[in-house]
Amino acid sequence: MLQVKLIVTGDDFGYCPRRNQGIVDCFLAGAISNVSLLVNGSAAADAAKLARRYSIPIGLHANLSEGSPVCEVLKTNSSLLNQDGFFHGKMGFRTALSRGLLNMSEVKQELKAQVELFHELTGHLPPHMDGHQHVHVLPEVRHVFAEVLEEYGIKYTRVPVEPGLHNCDWIPPSLMDFYLGVEEDSFNTVDVFTKHGISASGGFWVWLQLVLPVGTDPRSEQPHPPAPPSAQRDHCNRRDGTRVQLVMECHRVFMDIFKPYF
Repeated sequence: MLQVKLIVTGDDFGYCPRRNQGIVDCFLAGAISNVSLLVNGSAAADAAKLARRYSIPIGLHANLSEGSPVCEVLKTNSSLLNQDGFFHGKMGFRTALSRGLLNMSEVKQELKAQVELFHELTGHLPPHMDGHQHVHVLPEVRHVFAEVLEEYGIKYTRVPVEPGLHNCDWIPPSLMDFYLGVEEDSFNTVDVFTKHGISASGGFWVWLQLVLPVGTDPRSEQPHPPAPPSAQRDHCNRRDGTRVQLVMECHRVFMDIFKPYF
């Protein structure tokens, strides 16, 4: 029988102490199998220590949209910053990119600085690296991202290619436009990463549809909640405890579904 390894990643490790603890709880409960570290998070150093303590596989969740750069020369007078001195935000980054306002050499500089800081915090290079809020699949950024991965010998990333997403009528229209945009960017990213020798996962929704029992309600909440604007100033979402419970419940349901495939 084909042996399948389901990898469930907890993103935003290092965001804040509460989220760190929630992610560790999920790992110890078997609900996730590895984590991705936000090196510019307020609790990144603590997260790295927790990963060592509990032997949690850890990769890099490269962040260009929330908080501040880790590259010293980019902390002032950079195209990556808004008027308040922080990254542009989830949608602000996309707007700035579409208007040609982002300097790709600065993007590359910051990505490399985050890889180096990851190495400093963990003692090794990240075995996998993806982008916070899917910025790594955006036009222009995808090429720079692939170059950085190849330069550091990082072979794995995540590309959210989800064919059939338009059939998910349970997704609100306001979110569907964003998700379809991410899907289109992801399709256009696969070849870029392949040319650089980088393997990418994706298509989870299609595979899930093949094995879900008929009539199963596919709705669930995100394991890591989108941060509000105040997160730029070290806000830790107080709903994280509830989200942890949801992740663990989703894990129980998923394992019941996928058990025949392991």
